Amino acid sequence: MKYNEIDESIKKELKRDWIITNGIGGFCSQSALGCNTRKYHGLLVAPLTPPARRYLILSKLDESIETNGKKYNLFTNVANGDISEGYKYLTEFKKEYIPIFTYKVEDITIKKFICMEYGKNTVVVLYKIKNQNAESRLTLAPVMNFRDFHSMNHDHCFKAKQTHFNNKLRVILEDNSSTPVYMTCSDGKYLKHTNDIFYNMYYLREEERGFETEENHYVPGVYNINLAPNEEKDITFVCSLEENIDELDGVNVINKELLRLTGIIYDTGILQSSKMNDKNLDMIKTLVLATDNFIVNRPSFGLHTVIAGYPWFLDWGRDTLISFEGLLLLTKRFDIAKEVLLTNIRDMKFGLVPNGYSGYDNRPLYNSADSSLLLIEQAYKYLKYTNDYEFVKENLYPSLVKIIEAYSGFINVDGDNIYLDEEDNLISAGTENTQITWMDVKIDGRAVTPRNGKTVELNALWYNALKIMARLAEKFDDKKLCKKYLDMAGKTEKSFNEKFYNKDKRCLYDVLGDDKIRPNQLFALSLSHPVIKDAEIAEEILDVVYKKLLNSYGLKTLAADEEEYVSIYEGSPYKRDTSYHQGITWPWLLGLYYDALKNTINMERNRERKQNLENKLNELVQNTRTTFTKEIYERSSIGTVSELYDSEEPYEARGAFAQAWSVSEIFRIVMNK
Repeated sequence: MKYNEIDESIKKELKRDWIITNGIGGFCSQSALGCNTRKYHGLLVAPLTPPARRYLILSKLDESIETNGKKYNLFTNVANGDISEGYKYLTEFKKEYIPIFTYKVEDITIKKFICMEYGKNTVVVLYKIKNQNAESRLTLAPVMNFRDFHSMNHDHCFKAKQTHFNNKLRVILEDNSSTPVYMTCSDGKYLKHTNDIFYNMYYLREEERGFETEENHYVPGVYNINLAPNEEKDITFVCSLEENIDELDGVNVINKELLRLTGIIYDTGILQSSKMNDKNLDMIKTLVLATDNFIVNRPSFGLHTVIAGYPWFLDWGRDTLISFEGLLLLTKRFDIAKEVLLTNIRDMKFGLVPNGYSGYDNRPLYNSADSSLLLIEQAYKYLKYTNDYEFVKENLYPSLVKIIEAYSGFINVDGDNIYLDEEDNLISAGTENTQITWMDVKIDGRAVTPRNGKTVELNALWYNALKIMARLAEKFDDKKLCKKYLDMAGKTEKSFNEKFYNKDKRCLYDVLGDDKIRPNQLFALSLSHPVIKDAEIAEEILDVVYKKLLNSYGLKTLAADEEEYVSIYEGSPYKRDTSYHQGITWPWLLGLYYDALKNTINMERNRERKQNLENKLNELVQNTRTTFTKEIYERSSIGTVSELYDSEEPYEARGAFAQAWSVSEIFRIVMNK
């Protein structure tokens, strides 16, 4: 059938993504129909240098079944303008811990379970078949590739070497003898194919993103499995970069992973919560499982880190630290939280923690002025949850002191141009050609949203860091340093309140000299030590944000009445990049608004105004629960939360379909913590 002739409900399912991960940066992902609609989709996307250098290994496993003289293709693919119609036999798709597809052909029922082995580049597909018919045959066709997951393959002749013994297959693609791929099937017989190419697989979502849309894959052969009448049979297919896959029991791999995921939910203690009704409890369980996707091991460090988002991001310092509380503290992953904090200081340079690492050579990147100050905030939150001052004193405190010392002077790593203005004790950072805040898009060396100078969030973070460090210095009996930090904080607070308050708009300047209304001003109210302490001014700021930026899916990055406002994130890479921070809605910003409301409630002494703020807080919590319950179960990203949303109806999900700080902040609000 022609793709453009299919029902809109089918097109909707093609735009719903699911993902499972393996704890080292690899993942398995498709659409809800089992059709690959992105170049990043695949049953095995494996990091060759975990968690980096991710390669597409197994694109798909296409199934067909023959019975009563007829052949039924259960797979759904789009190529050359046509769509194969396996979705017609798909009676149910659900993701409960792992994805489960149910197919029905005549009197044959097939349930397909997909799972990754934790800590390994291995995917297991389990088929539970009830054949209540005549003698039948199931055919499994692995569709392979070996390419960087950002690229596309247009080869017409794959240079493949394959050997097989019984049902274990060893394949080397592209003469890459250092990385053979192994496959095995628990039943049936393997039949080798010669130069079998899947031509022109079409990726709908890449066309939407303005990228090339078609590529070729390699089919090494097929597995044929006979089914006797009235037979019930379990069949496992395994694909891996591990040579010993013939020793694996696929069912045991799945059971072990289900046990691990169940343990994660129990470890949080949410099942014992008496405050949650059944609907909210299901939502929270789903979000807890979503948090697990982002927590990965960096074997070269011997420490855990946090992937910023799937399918294309790696671990980023800023994203990690903003996600820290929701992913690690609220879920009681305190040992992993310690490792993540240590990961952040491991390669600190001139007071800067890396904002990330190169995906190709693991080189640390220092293009962030706020990550180091966010580290101090998250170390303080770690103490609030654990009271583990010994760990902080022995492992973090010396590095945190170095951060304050460095920011008190001049830092110019990679042109960051970060310095403390001694006249007002405010931090200035960046140049017109650098982007070192979270609004960090650059195109051909040009900053799209230049925010160089004294930004509102950087100085709110600076004040907060000074107050935290004064507390730590006092705790660790360093009275001289405590007094120094308190004096600096006092000067910063005075200058901040004098210079950042915009009397005309009754909110804060985004950057001194720039009065665009953006959400960054919420940092002045949302941190552990708000730099704005006047409840009346705080409520003015919140009112502007409520009226100008807030919607059900997050906060807009720019008010609609600003000249450069864009509400829809679509089109070519250039068009999307230029709109990224110019009005598009980001869910993680709800966390700033949530914390700002809570802190302002604590400031307010007027009973009526306090009640009004509490009503807004309750409204936010309830709206977030309602909106994202529907989002997770019925709309775009299945069981997780997207990076972005359009800022007008129907608020389509955009960007990475699973984003760490989106999940973290929605989880915190849903839990009302």
